[in-house]
Amino acid sequence: MSPRVPLVLLLAHAGACGSSSEASTTGDVSSSSGESSSGEPVTPTTGEAATGSDDSTSSAGSDASSGGSLATSDTGDTGETSDTGDPGIVYPEPDWQPGDPMAHGFDPAGLAGMAALAESSDSNCLVVTQGGALIGEWYWNGFDAAKKQDNVYSVTKSVTSALVGVAAEEGLLDIEAPVGFTEWAGSDSEAVTIRNLISNNSGREWSFNSDYIAMGVAPDQTQFALDLGQDKPVGTFWEYNNAAIQTLERALKTATAGPLGDYAQSRLFDAIHMSADMGKDGEGNALTYQGVSASCRDLARFGYLYLRGGTWADDVQVVPAAWVSATITPSTAFNSAYGYMWWLNRPGHWILPSVPLRTEGDGKLIPAAPDEVFAAIGAFGQFVVVDPTTDSVWVRLGPIDLGDASGFGKLNALWDAFEAAQIP
Repeated sequence: MSPRVPLVLLLAHAGACGSSSEASTTGDVSSSSGESSSGEPVTPTTGEAATGSDDSTSSAGSDASSGGSLATSDTGDTGETSDTGDPGIVYPEPDWQPGDPMAHGFDPAGLAGMAALAESSDSNCLVVTQGGALIGEWYWNGFDAAKKQDNVYSVTKSVTSALVGVAAEEGLLDIEAPVGFTEWAGSDSEAVTIRNLISNNSGREWSFNSDYIAMGVAPDQTQFALDLGQDKPVGTFWEYNNAAIQTLERALKTATAGPLGDYAQSRLFDAIHMSADMGKDGEGNALTYQGVSASCRDLARFGYLYLRGGTWADDVQVVPAAWVSATITPSTAFNSAYGYMWWLNRPGHWILPSVPLRTEGDGKLIPAAPDEVFAAIGAFGQFVVVDPTTDSVWVRLGPIDLGDASGFGKLNALWDAFEAAQIP
């Protein structure tokens, strides 16, 4: 995969414009996805998750728009899933099976409205699942079920978080111990732990220029991040710090004794049949703060893994259950909306990425959503939203949108549409 190189003028413009919502921009605005197309949408390739004929798509939301490709059927659940060890739990094995929205507690017209809203914000795809079944799927901009978006931005951080948890469970990492980078020996960064890095309270050097521009054009982004200094005492300040998170590449590569992309493939992507890839910098280092390429269906799998506490089909524990639980709990007293590189909807004080200004407040990130909701979020509106209260996961991906660089405007609007689609 080609290295991600940021567009400096784009970043400067995004920093000046800010977000159209009350929330500031998410942190990884470093490159274009390069996947969207101005051509007509194409019918998705659906594999074994049959989408039905044109006639069979109508009840799942064919009125959503005139431009998107709808890829679900109203044939109901097939029941053709692998043994999960619990007959009440369905997994997308070998692939997502279609479900009747009504049988899953959703109004097809309401889902169509959610899809129309997604299309109006220039989305590439929208996937909605409930109870392990695919109840709505739409594509635009030339995307289909098999096509990956080249960069899902900071959703990558949530993938990295999973890898940290797996490595810790294998005894390869101690998240409470200082990371031990030679570059930090004898400096104020010597006490930084993995927990500090994944909680964003490491105190490591941060500026808009270093985090969003200079690191992205550095051939070796890991070394650039390691060579930065220390701004604040360790554990005393919260800042959404892309460079600090990129140092996890060194920690994970050292702990696992191999390329991080290979570790991600064997421990996570292959385990849940997710056809994703880690991005790389110019020196071939995996990018841990942005750069994963994946499809909407891929990321729905990832969200579903976390909905199920890290367990996959046949009772395979892919990510430790205790790690998932810790991940979706606020990781510091500074920010109630942030766990281990997943965003939370817990009430309290929240802090968003400083792009370029610091934005913080009180309440919930998605005021209308339950406290239990959590999400992987990337710049310009890349979302993997997990709602344990309805046993649902929905995913939206899209191209760069400088009018809503953070995506939080889209997030709240899409949540409202998702909630409105639920049958009382």
